[in-house]
Amino acid sequence: MTEPATAVLDGALLDSVTPKERTDPAWGAVVSLALGVFGLVTAEFLPASLLTPLAQDLGITEGTAGQAVTATAVVGAIAAPTMSIITKRIDRRHVMLGLTLLLIVSSVLAATAWSLPSLLFARVLLGIALGGFWSMSAALAMRLVPSDVFPRAMSIILTGVSVATVCAAPIGAYVSEIWGWRTAFMLAAAVGVATLIVQFATLPKLPPVSVSSFRGLVDVSRNPMVRVVLLVVLLTASGHFAGFTYVRAFLEQVPVLTIENVSLVLLAFGIGGFFGNFAGGFLAERSLKAAVALAPLLIAIAAAALLLQGSSATVSAIAVAAWGFAFGAVPVGVQTWMVRAAPDQAESAGGLLVATFQVAIALGAVFGGLLVDNSGVASAFGYSAVATLLAALAVFLLGPKRPA
Repeated sequence: MTEPATAVLDGALLDSVTPKERTDPAWGAVVSLALGVFGLVTAEFLPASLLTPLAQDLGITEGTAGQAVTATAVVGAIAAPTMSIITKRIDRRHVMLGLTLLLIVSSVLAATAWSLPSLLFARVLLGIALGGFWSMSAALAMRLVPSDVFPRAMSIILTGVSVATVCAAPIGAYVSEIWGWRTAFMLAAAVGVATLIVQFATLPKLPPVSVSSFRGLVDVSRNPMVRVVLLVVLLTASGHFAGFTYVRAFLEQVPVLTIENVSLVLLAFGIGGFFGNFAGGFLAERSLKAAVALAPLLIAIAAAALLLQGSSATVSAIAVAAWGFAFGAVPVGVQTWMVRAAPDQAESAGGLLVATFQVAIALGAVFGGLLVDNSGVASAFGYSAVATLLAALAVFLLGPKRPA
């Protein structure tokens, strides 16, 4: 894919998915989508900061408790590419309200879970909401604002991810220490209720504009550049979650940090992710290949630092903050690459991207859990370093090249 071929985002992409362009941007509805993303990502990330007390309360190992992340990811991988097909004749406003309602129900069930199966059931519901919401949010944003301000709308929606990465882990760890891990899930439910109210008040009627099919998924999967970005996502996300899911356990066992210091380090991770999101967007405008490659490369360096020098509290704190910065830059780069690779099949491409991301989360959490239970918590970061380094190499070797 050459640069001229990838420069059609604002034109061909929007024209192909928007039957009639709006002249009055529905910013309230865009903010409601950002709130939905914030609530879902917050709920998804909570187990990483609650792993130790959650495992103790349910009487399971930390590696087993980490499979709460796996359950969400597996179901999200199925829901992402199929949600638009299953709901092809349903008003998108009603679909998004239903998915937000699932977030609320899931969080309440997780807060009242009494066993691993009950917790996994709650996380399955979250996976349905997460996969469906993520796969449809960009297509809906295109219908809520004029094409010239679409990038601004997407930046607002992605801010929900950035804020969630800042808030979820440190607040979850802090709240669990004071009021217990169940309270953290109840706070996630409260965020869902607030989001549902805003969406009900701001989302307009959005009848489906095209009929999605499994054939569309097959067609877009044959695109060579789509396959490359899916490989990069698979390696990066699996490497990230193999280590990040167990970062609290690592910080407590290796540099032996107190819960207050663990919360501060997790806050640094979130703040790093917040700024990494903007840095990724800035870099992607200038060099998409560099933006997509440098993020996993920095994660690999941070994971190696934790593995080799993690006993130092200072090194661990800096490495976790750098990791957060790098991972914050990942979504902007890969989403930009994906829509440029398949501008005429945006909805199917988005579903495949989210599905691959969720599969990668599941693989990372499963493999990380096996490593933690059998070789110690530090071993998970060895896999993180290798997987993300391979992702960076894949971009450099297979990514889009500039024309001569």
